[in-house]
Amino acid sequence: MDPFTVSVNIALPREQVFEYLADIANHAEFTDHYLVDWRLTREESYGEGAGARFRVKAPMNRFAWADMTLAELRPPFKIVERGRGGKFNRIKMIGTYEIVEPHPGISRVHYTYETDAHVLSDVIAENFGGRAWAKRKARRALRRLRAILEEDRQRGRRPSVAAR
Repeated sequence: MDPFTVSVNIALPREQVFEYLADIANHAEFTDHYLVDWRLTREESYGEGAGARFRVKAPMNRFAWADMTLAELRPPFKIVERGRGGKFNRIKMIGTYEIVEPHPGISRVHYTYETDAHVLSDVIAENFGGRAWAKRKARRALRRLRAILEEDRQRGRRPSVAAR
């Protein structure tokens, strides 16, 4: 899938936004409307190497499980998460959060998401509404992120460690 970017302004300094996003357990709180059944892959959910496995609630999705790991953190500017999903985990996924501060105390969060599908059936599924669906859900997730950080509302449930 070609990359797409969605953005939101949050009335907090970028350091605070970065600290929240650098803990992958927090991602379940603002994405649980389409990413469910979160399980952490290790006890420490903060920083590089922290990961989670979850189920994607997409229409007609037969192979719903996916995982993401925080692969790169450049405080307080950028977080890159890499993962896999789909049948046999053959679809590579990359999500990037870039945080800029256009004005003091205001953070602009840009989220870019892309997948790398090589099998024809995966490519067809992505082109048959998958990209538009993912973009809508990501846009809503960033609005929920803003509500959580600014107003402490619309919080979802934090995940548990996989073995527990």
